[in-house]
Amino acid sequence: MEQQATSGPRARYREQVRAEVQGHAWAQIAEAGASALSLKAIAKLMGMTAPALYRYFAGRDELLTGLILSAYEELAVVVEGADTPDEPSTYRLRRLAEALRRWALANPHRYLLLYGTPVPGYSAPPEATVLTRRIFAPVVASFPEPDGFERSLSFWTRLHGVLSLELAGHFTGMGFDSEALYEREVTSAVG
Repeated sequence: MEQQATSGPRARYREQVRAEVQGHAWAQIAEAGASALSLKAIAKLMGMTAPALYRYFAGRDELLTGLILSAYEELAVVVEGADTPDEPSTYRLRRLAEALRRWALANPHRYLLLYGTPVPGYSAPPEATVLTRRIFAPVVASFPEPDGFERSLSFWTRLHGVLSLELAGHFTGMGFDSEALYEREVTSAVG
């Protein structure tokens, strides 16, 4: 009986509606940023009333949490897939940096939701910390002690600095190759 409740037609329909809501939410974020996320607008797009939508998400924060956790999970899978723990650290770090940049450029709205301007009035859930650690763990493991953790923080910060500036459009029209800048930062940080 319990299995029917979690995998029956109603449960499948519920998951389909939730996925559709999330798809519309990602589209809104891509178009206008996370601060513009509106459940009322999503309900209208779906031909639902706003109160009906609250059967699927308790509110904007629950929807944002789902999107954030989903984006972190995607990035964690990408970073873990690029990790080569048996290779020299320099090679390993380059692979991780390349994977991060590819994912960020392919998913700028997801990247900026995670690492861009915070959404006013929203606090990320504790589960996000677990996923952040998964993403960061291969970087930390690539730097030898005694100062490995500090070096890994510096490396990660430099990568995100360049990516965040690039994705926010701050390099537009400046006449330089942002990919080459990123590569120089990676080379400089790896040592």
